[in-house]
Amino acid sequence: MAGPFSTHEIINQPPPLEDVNLFTSDTALQEAVRREGGRAAAKPLAAFGLVTGSAQAFEQGRLANEHLPKLETHDRQGRRRDIVIFHPAYHACMETSCAEGLHSSVWAHLATGGGSLPPDANVARAGAFYMATQMEAGHCCPITMTNAVVPVLLLQPEIAEEWIPKIVSRRYDARFVPADDKIAVTIGMGMTEKQGGTDVRANTTKAEPIGAGGPGAEYIITGHKWFLSAPMSDAFLVLAQAPGGLTCFLMPRFLPDGSINPLRLQRLKSKLGNRSNASSEVEFHGCWACAIGEEGKGVATIIEMVTHTRLDCAVASAGLMRLALAYAIHHAEYRTVFEKKLVDQPLMVQVLADLALDVEGATALAFRLARSFDLANDSRASAWRRLMTPITKYWVCKIAPALVAEAMECLGGNGYVEEAPLARLYREVPVNSIWEGSGNVMALDVLRVLQREPEAAEVVMEELRQSAQDDGRLRYAHERIQNLLHEPVLLDQRGRTLVEGLATLAAATILFAHAPAPIADAFIATRLGGRMRQTYGQGLERADTRAIITRASPNQV
Repeated sequence: MAGPFSTHEIINQPPPLEDVNLFTSDTALQEAVRREGGRAAAKPLAAFGLVTGSAQAFEQGRLANEHLPKLETHDRQGRRRDIVIFHPAYHACMETSCAEGLHSSVWAHLATGGGSLPPDANVARAGAFYMATQMEAGHCCPITMTNAVVPVLLLQPEIAEEWIPKIVSRRYDARFVPADDKIAVTIGMGMTEKQGGTDVRANTTKAEPIGAGGPGAEYIITGHKWFLSAPMSDAFLVLAQAPGGLTCFLMPRFLPDGSINPLRLQRLKSKLGNRSNASSEVEFHGCWACAIGEEGKGVATIIEMVTHTRLDCAVASAGLMRLALAYAIHHAEYRTVFEKKLVDQPLMVQVLADLALDVEGATALAFRLARSFDLANDSRASAWRRLMTPITKYWVCKIAPALVAEAMECLGGNGYVEEAPLARLYREVPVNSIWEGSGNVMALDVLRVLQREPEAAEVVMEELRQSAQDDGRLRYAHERIQNLLHEPVLLDQRGRTLVEGLATLAAATILFAHAPAPIADAFIATRLGGRMRQTYGQGLERADTRAIITRASPNQV
């Protein structure tokens, strides 16, 4: 019997946000997929949305981060093992994403002897990847690298012929055995070293050819990597100094004779977030590897992998932002404060609507970029991809941490505790703005495009000009960017100003053309023409905030 001081009657607390379809409850995602050419993918994405939004999937994500990977350098008898042990929940997440083809679906046509890329392959995959990240973000690291390695391997056909059939398998095989004995493989990456970090040309790891050397030839590699991503992958793309300069190599975990390649895992990184996924320091004690491409062209060779992973960084950040927004709105719709639902409190309405605008913009921009990957033979799409990949990655990944922090605040103390998913999301989001190039690296990449391929910027700017139509606000923002482009002497100092300006202008033009008027008008007014601000919940006094929040609610019927 409950006593007079019992607190076990739980009132005024929202029900758990689980068993929700992450696709059908997300209007912005559905529209982005359909708009960018993925209409045919709607049915499978809805099915995957049920899987990734289930209580079971969210619990697997929690467990994978609760029970961290562990390094085992030796077996009980002293033999080197250099393996990482994961909780079964991590493997369950990997199985889910591999079964959906997130690690390889855009290359499935290669397994049947060629053919062309399906017209919506990257957009459809982006829709699923957006949701898989919400299920659990850390496992997406080996997923994205495995997907992104394929165009690099294709540069060396004899190596591609050996590895791609097992990459495109819809199976997941976690066994630590030679690739020849596996039904499926994953691929990792090691680029940075202690002394260089982003400046990979400062790498000191040495690659000595076994014979004459050259593309596809065998080398012995000695050195280290400061970050080896997903160290239980079956092979890695690594950069090392060959006699002809920095070169790209494929380094498998096992030697051709079936013995273990001497990659010595030193320790696992203790990271802020991305905890379910292992990242390690490694030493190469004379490891066997094969060259991909010519000596001295390592950066040019591996850049295609980097480009694909940057797309995934933007898609993943948009997905995590969406989940944070969903938690905030869900909480506000059920919580009563000062005799009114929190979602009806004027200040909270401003904040939630403001958060929703950034999620709309980020999602629109990320999926517009995904479409440019599908239109590989279209010169205008290629220009968008070249210029807007670093711009999209910069902006979407940069705004994510502040957005998740604000969403956490919407839940108050309920959001700050470890039991709430918001704490994990908050730790997770910074990695995407750091991995595959920090903000300054993205800005420098944009400046390189302007210098080497100015026609790409011309194509993008003309498309944005046409999309602006006669809207004075968009026209003014466009002219501002044009003026920056005509001041090349100052661009090295104004790189971030240019990148952020282009990102918000591009997002605004997409929303202007396709989103409901309350979304487009509020985004343009606050992101392009609004007064200076540093926090959310400002400048929406004249916006239709109710329409914005209703559209973003995860509790849509």
